[in-house]
Amino acid sequence: MTENDYREAYEKEHTKCVELAAHITEQDERIRQLEWEIDRIKTHPLWKLSKPARVCFHWVVRQKDRLKRCGSPKEIMKKIRRKQKEKKIALRYGTGSFPEEEEAAAQRSERFPRMVKISVLVPLWNNDPRYQREMLDSMMNQTYENWELCLADGSDEQHAYIGQICKEYAERANGRIKYRRLEKNGGIASNTNACYEMATGDYIGLFDQDDILHPSALYEYVKTINEQNADYVYCDEITFHDGNINKMLTLHFKPDYAPDNLRANNYICHFSVFSRNLMEGTELFRTKFDGSQDHDMILRLTDRAEHIVHVPKVLYYWRSHPGSVSSDISAKPYAVEAAKKAVSEHLERHGFANFRITSSRAFATIFRIQYEVLGRPKVSILIPNKDHAEDLKRCVSSILERSTYENYEILIVENNSTAPEIQEYYQEIAQNEKVRVLYYQGGFNYSAVNNFAASQAEGEFLLLLNNDTEVITGSWMEEMLMFAQRQDVGAVGAMLYYPDRTVQHAGIVIGLGAHRTAGHVHYKYFWQDVGYMGRLCYAQNFSAVTGACLMVKKSLYDELGGLDESFEISLNDVDFCLRLREKGLLNVWTPYAQLYHYESATRGLDDKGERAQRYEREAERFRARWKVVLEAGDPYYNPNFSLDRSDFSLKAEE
Repeated sequence: MTENDYREAYEKEHTKCVELAAHITEQDERIRQLEWEIDRIKTHPLWKLSKPARVCFHWVVRQKDRLKRCGSPKEIMKKIRRKQKEKKIALRYGTGSFPEEEEAAAQRSERFPRMVKISVLVPLWNNDPRYQREMLDSMMNQTYENWELCLADGSDEQHAYIGQICKEYAERANGRIKYRRLEKNGGIASNTNACYEMATGDYIGLFDQDDILHPSALYEYVKTINEQNADYVYCDEITFHDGNINKMLTLHFKPDYAPDNLRANNYICHFSVFSRNLMEGTELFRTKFDGSQDHDMILRLTDRAEHIVHVPKVLYYWRSHPGSVSSDISAKPYAVEAAKKAVSEHLERHGFANFRITSSRAFATIFRIQYEVLGRPKVSILIPNKDHAEDLKRCVSSILERSTYENYEILIVENNSTAPEIQEYYQEIAQNEKVRVLYYQGGFNYSAVNNFAASQAEGEFLLLLNNDTEVITGSWMEEMLMFAQRQDVGAVGAMLYYPDRTVQHAGIVIGLGAHRTAGHVHYKYFWQDVGYMGRLCYAQNFSAVTGACLMVKKSLYDELGGLDESFEISLNDVDFCLRLREKGLLNVWTPYAQLYHYESATRGLDDKGERAQRYEREAERFRARWKVVLEAGDPYYNPNFSLDRSDFSLKAEE
């Protein structure tokens, strides 16, 4: 480039910056004006007097909205019956799951190759005497007996009965309960560290003073340690109330180890048991993270662990009562900032900088993490198309008009269109320097068309995009690129909505659906919903994401040979994502890149005639290729969930 070229480019960018600054100033002024008007309304006497009427009005509106979302009376009754059925199913995870006397005896007598000793740490502080006894009883009732319970008590003099209760149980525990009275309460982190000083076990377990362990918890963990050489183990858990574990508030069925989930949300939580070797050269709990000391510890130790194993059974019961974190995070407001600091330090250890961590709408300690986009790599957006000029216009216009990321190209792949209006649009849009129209002459094969486009792409990143999509969030490319740039990430997917703002795509689970191939979770949820355990509100790992909007490094795409062309229409995206997973890469879905998806507007649905037959042929090929993977189950979808529904419903009794 000549000096004049550089000067022109600089002036062009400078003009854009000036225009953007002016636009921001204008919007800031508008925001200030609106804030002033809102404050004026809220301070007016009539606004204050009308509060009861407004509360009633909004309540009526909410009920109408709920009824609308529930559907017809017939659908409402179906949902009520399903809820009742789920409540019955849920009971099998409470006391109904406890071993009968014969089974408990068999567990007690079993001898493993490694009869590891587990030190369970419980920091104590002003506990309710009933909670204290129930916690101790749940330890005494463990069917695996090579354990020790380390208790560090920071209670005040008014709660001296805690020490008396502990000593009473210690007399019956044959030396397995160690109790230490602390001179002062040092908080959860310090008190737990005092417990650790007493521990002599091969493995360490963390247990809260007011919670309950399943009688087979330690047995299941030692079995897992022996069978899978696990050095970090966790399980599913239930939150209960009214002192009855069968009165369940939430049933938290977790995925296997998922690093992006863990960064955004401490989903592992209870009941963590880990090898003492992981503690070498590091602390257990760090007092500067008090309130979120467990999230910090889990992030550090899972980084070190070689065999993290999730036991997909409810083995921990988390009591909800006033003042507990399970009841309300506002009971410990400092926990939110501590959690942000823990995640921040973890990200820095992994080499990330200039990231941003904010609370999501789901919960204060469920985070949105925005990574820095490094440089300005070019993104090639690949859009296969046949006819459907209006769909394509809507898609391309939304990209050009709404995208805040500028270094991209759009490759429209024309494939056997016959409508004259589409050719006119091609001529029109080709005038835009960001758009190229390519011509693929073969019959329609989604995989082949995208592979052809990828071979012509100039970008470092490929973004496969359906022509029946429409951009909602301007920063959609940045939101995907921040993950796609990571060396440990394969494919990145977006949140896709139907035009009525119900969810079309929020991640893919293998084995889900009638064909037992793959299906979309949270299907048809409303956009306001937070999803199962807040999962519609944070970036997370999935086995696959949809090719309707999928970003991947071009180098990875080329290395894998692109999409498998034997999957002409369906399951090519899932197959591609599983091949990425085979390479040890993570696939990530983010709810913060949002688009509408006018699904199947271009090629029709696969539900009848030749299309249905073709889908079944491809489904059979998929099931044969991934037989072992499908039999193992999706690691990011708990086996307690039904594969017949996409809403995280519990599996019916077998």
